[in-house]
Amino acid sequence: MLERRTPVATRRLIMLGPAFVVATAFIDPGNVATNVVAGSEYGYLLVWVVVTACVVGAFVQYLAAKLGFATGRSLAAACRERYPRPVSYALWVIAELIIIMTDVAEFVGGALALYMLFGVPLIAGTVIIALSTIIVIALRVRGRHIFPAFAIALLFAVAASIGVLLFRVGLDWGGAARGLVPGFADGGSVLLAAGIVGATVMPHALFLHSTLAKPRAAGDEARSFIATTVRGVRRDVVAAMAVAGLVNVAILLVAVQIPAASGTTLPGAQDFLSAQHGSVFGVVFGTALLASALASACTGVYSGQTVMADFLGVRVNVWLRRVLTVLPSLVIVMLVSNPTQALVLSQVGLSVLLPFALIPLVHLTSDGALMGQLRNRLATTVLAGVVATLIIALNVVLLVV
Repeated sequence: MLERRTPVATRRLIMLGPAFVVATAFIDPGNVATNVVAGSEYGYLLVWVVVTACVVGAFVQYLAAKLGFATGRSLAAACRERYPRPVSYALWVIAELIIIMTDVAEFVGGALALYMLFGVPLIAGTVIIALSTIIVIALRVRGRHIFPAFAIALLFAVAASIGVLLFRVGLDWGGAARGLVPGFADGGSVLLAAGIVGATVMPHALFLHSTLAKPRAAGDEARSFIATTVRGVRRDVVAAMAVAGLVNVAILLVAVQIPAASGTTLPGAQDFLSAQHGSVFGVVFGTALLASALASACTGVYSGQTVMADFLGVRVNVWLRRVLTVLPSLVIVMLVSNPTQALVLSQVGLSVLLPFALIPLVHLTSDGALMGQLRNRLATTVLAGVVATLIIALNVVLLVV
C-alpha cells in the first residue's frame, strides 16, 4: 500500500505544498487595500472581522482540499458532473467574474507597487506586471516543484515585510483586544467588512485548492492514503491559513497608526510611513505590496486556467487568457481616480459572489455518493450552512445600509 511505502515526513511535505500555495491568495493587494483602509479609518474596530474571516477561510479551504483528495475532481469539475448543464454554465460565468476580480487586484495592486517604489506610471506598471506573470506561467508549466517554492517564498516575504512594519510602528494591545468584540460603526464599516470577507475567504481559492489536491487522489491506493492522512491535511490547511491570517491582522494593526487622510490610498499610506518612520519603511511597505501582487499571480494564473478547463472541458491557451484578463485592469487604471478604492470594491464584489462557490462546495462535500467515507458529518454541514448564511446576510445588509 502507498501509505506503507511512503515515509511519514515525505507524506507531510506532499500535503504541505497545496495549502501554502493557496495561502498566497489571502495576502493579495486586495487584502492589503481593505485592511489598510479599515485600520486607518476605523482603528481596531474590524479586527474581529479579519480574525473571523481567517477562521472561516481555513474551514472552507479544508472542505475544498477534502473534495479534491476524496474524489479526484476539482470543485469546477464536480459541478459540471453533478449539476444540470444550465446550472453548471451559470456557475462557470460567476467563477470567471471571480477570476477577473482577483486579476484586477493583482494587476492594479502590482502597478501601484511599481509606482510607489519606482515612480512607474500606472498604465505602464500594469503592463509590466502582466509581462512579469509570464515568469509565473513558465514556472507553472515547466517547474512542477519550483512553482510551489516560488509561491511560498513570496508568502513569507510579505509576512516578513509586514512584521518589520508592525515592530516599527508599535501596537496598542488593549485596543487590539477591544477590536475582537463584534460591532460596526456605520455603513462604511459594513462595506469594509464585506471587502475583508471577500479578500480573505477568496472564492477562487476554493476552485484552486480542490484542483491542487486532485492529482493526489487518483487510484485505490491513493484513496486509502487520503483516508488515513486527512487529519494531516487539516492541520496543514490550518497552519497555512494561520500564517496568512496573521499577515492580514498585522496589516490592519499597522494601518491603525496611519491617519485616515493618508490611509485612503496605498501611496498615501506609504508616504506617511516614510515621513514618520524613515524612507526605508516606505520601501518595505511598497515591497510587501509588490510581493503580494506576484503571489496573487501564482493563484490567479492557475485558477483561471483550470476553472474554464474543468467547467467546460475546454482548454484555452494560458498566454491568451493573460492577455485578455489584463484588459479590465487597464481600463480601471485609466478611468478611476483612486485605484485603492477600486481594489476595495473588487473585494466587496468577491464577497457578493462567494456564496456561489461556497454553497456548491458544501453541497458536494455532503454527498455520500460522491465523497464516500469522507463526506461531511452533520455538524460540519450545519456549520458550513451557518457560515454561508452569515455571508449572505452580510451582503444583504450591505445593500440596505
